[in-house]
Amino acid sequence: MDNERIREICLALPHAAETLNWGHHLVYWVGDRDIGGKMFAMTDLDGTGIGVLWFHCGAERFHELMETEGIFGAPHLARAFWVAVERWDTLRPREIEEELRRAHALIYEKLPKRTKDVLALPEKERTKLIRERKKLVAAREKAKKR
Repeated sequence: MDNERIREICLALPHAAETLNWGHHLVYWVGDRDIGGKMFAMTDLDGTGIGVLWFHCGAERFHELMETEGIFGAPHLARAFWVAVERWDTLRPREIEEELRRAHALIYEKLPKRTKDVLALPEKERTKLIRERKKLVAAREKAKKR
């Protein structure tokens, strides 16, 4: 397992998007963050962070996973039931794929109704709406800097 395989798995999930945050984390979202999407997993691209993979797992699964050697509460996100995986071989590839699918599903269920409504739009309409939203956000940011 590696960052590229994680990227393939995550981006194959419905409505998944990715961003590069904090300089070296590839963050995977359910829905674009500009329309209210929420992150469900992230990987450390350059190996300078803590762990190679972080993901949301829910309260019950959090405690089960914490008993696995090489898995620990993700810094700053453990209170929201996120875990970090220390090495790629901590879990089998199939287990990692299942955990990422579960993380995606859990986060999708937590999305606000308005965000789910946008995600339910036909792709062309959704893409146009996201593009317009990004322009609006960029304009607000530009206005703040003045």
